[in-house]
Amino acid sequence: MLLLLVSMVAALALAAPAPGTQEKRLQVAQAPNVVLVASDSFDGRLTFQPGSQVVKLPFINFMRAHGTTFLNAYTNSPICCPSRAAMWSGLFTHLTESWNNFKGLDPNYTTWMDIMEMHGYQTQKFGKLDYTSGHHSISNRVEAWTREVPFLLRQEGRPVVNLIPDKYRRRVMAKDWQNTEKAISWLRQVNYTKPFVLYLGLNLPHPYPSPSSGENFGASTFHTSLYWLEKVAYDAIKIPKWLALSQMHPVDYYSSYTKNCTGKFTGNEIKSIRAFYYAMCAETDAMLGEIILALRQLDLLQKTIVVYTSDHGEMAMEHRQFYKMSMYEASVHVPFLMMGPGIKANLQVPSVVSLVDIYPTMLDIAGIAPPPNLSGYSLLTLLSNTSANEQAFKVHHPPWILSEFHGCNANASTYMLRTGRWKYIAYSDGASVPPQLFDLSLDPDELTNIATEFPEITYSLDQKLRSIINYPEVSASVHRYNKEQFIMWKQSVGQNYSNVIAHLRWHQDWQKDPRKYENAIQRWLAAHSSPVVSSPQQFTRGSQPTLLQSSSGSQLTLLQSSSGSQPTLLQSSSGSQPTLLQSTSGSQPTPLQSTSGSQPTPL
Repeated sequence: MLLLLVSMVAALALAAPAPGTQEKRLQVAQAPNVVLVASDSFDGRLTFQPGSQVVKLPFINFMRAHGTTFLNAYTNSPICCPSRAAMWSGLFTHLTESWNNFKGLDPNYTTWMDIMEMHGYQTQKFGKLDYTSGHHSISNRVEAWTREVPFLLRQEGRPVVNLIPDKYRRRVMAKDWQNTEKAISWLRQVNYTKPFVLYLGLNLPHPYPSPSSGENFGASTFHTSLYWLEKVAYDAIKIPKWLALSQMHPVDYYSSYTKNCTGKFTGNEIKSIRAFYYAMCAETDAMLGEIILALRQLDLLQKTIVVYTSDHGEMAMEHRQFYKMSMYEASVHVPFLMMGPGIKANLQVPSVVSLVDIYPTMLDIAGIAPPPNLSGYSLLTLLSNTSANEQAFKVHHPPWILSEFHGCNANASTYMLRTGRWKYIAYSDGASVPPQLFDLSLDPDELTNIATEFPEITYSLDQKLRSIINYPEVSASVHRYNKEQFIMWKQSVGQNYSNVIAHLRWHQDWQKDPRKYENAIQRWLAAHSSPVVSSPQQFTRGSQPTLLQSSSGSQLTLLQSSSGSQPTLLQSSSGSQPTLLQSTSGSQPTPLQSTSGSQPTPL
């Protein structure tokens, strides 16, 4: 019903021009061309200093020098399909109900590209789209639906690397190169008397499927050639710090375990995984470069706005994880660069933006009035280095972005509010799972959760988040959806259910005690309860903290409040209290001392 209402409102908006926009629409033939290249799993921090020092990305650097870089761009959901649904709809995840990789937009949903085509643009899409419902593996769906079942099962292969020892092998991801060639061929034959918009979706630098197991172990292989590995500054690679298993947030522990990352990794293993990932980013950059070079050869570069972004990032062993499905920077921070006519060169924009901003920005480029009630805002006012435009953007665009996650590898719905120096992360119903608060100006690695140290800031940000999204209600909706979908799937496989569920990606753990795990699912289906974080042992309100057993034998406290008040959080691994910095407009942050009874206020 919500999707139908949104579509109807959008259709009505398209039927009649907004005041003052008719002249722009009649002149669409003079509007610039647009090319959007969207990769998969590219960490946005690699597009500016100091992250850009670790790997050679010449064409991203070219875009940075000749265009605008958004330094704080974020995905609205750190997983493929929901993120892309936000990008193509301009709406937050909870508004489209794109809950997981199986649940996205309706195939007939009106996207920004559809609207541009209605107004005279030639349009074409190549490569990975992945924003509509019905895709991805059975494993991926079942893991998302059963994430609240109180068991721990490894759903991925252990992350590994695979090298092609050929220093001349450039084309490793053949499918991406083929789609890049198709896009260039289309550019060569398009009618240049009319504006066009071209989309190219790349699979890289997403990890590859594990060679021997296919769906049974997902995509845990970082694969490249010696040619690309030589583009990586190996000595500049940092081995990320990890909290001890017993000190991890309960949702982080669940993620690490299901991603098969709770075992022992050597420093060389971690560094190799990161090096191979960066090499895959270098190959991605080369395909972006092929598009830029083609536009230049066709004398189209000065007439075309080029946009580069990604659906989400890649953990690459930060916080003892690979993949995404997390609100840490490696997972949610995406690249966002624009260059072309009217766009300021060598401009770095610090404002927080997100992928829902693409929809209104694309329409603004074409001079088309956006439909009402979009979650995003046009970014064109930020693309020139004038204080007037910056002030205009601040008036219309809120100083925060929202990201949410409801899929597999995290056993609670997760919500991130990113504003100023703060990152606030809330879970589930806001009470059963402890929140997290990070001061990114002092703790860019996000190792010290200061939510309990500064309760007034935590409360203020939580209230702001609740004013944007009623997240306990959304979590309850996802909880109901997951049960309903699992029941329908279970009924559809009938008598084959036990065999099918035992051979999904978690098969190695499941088959050790299949009856135990089937019984856990049955108890979950029979229970009528609010969504809570799952643990191997069910816990009840008012009970003592439940412990997760880690592979090393240490214990992880879920830290449930026995009084029903706010839950007690994990203590910093160092035991020290971070000093916060209060920033003021136009000035450097000044130290704030954390003192009893006195709390700094959020900006």
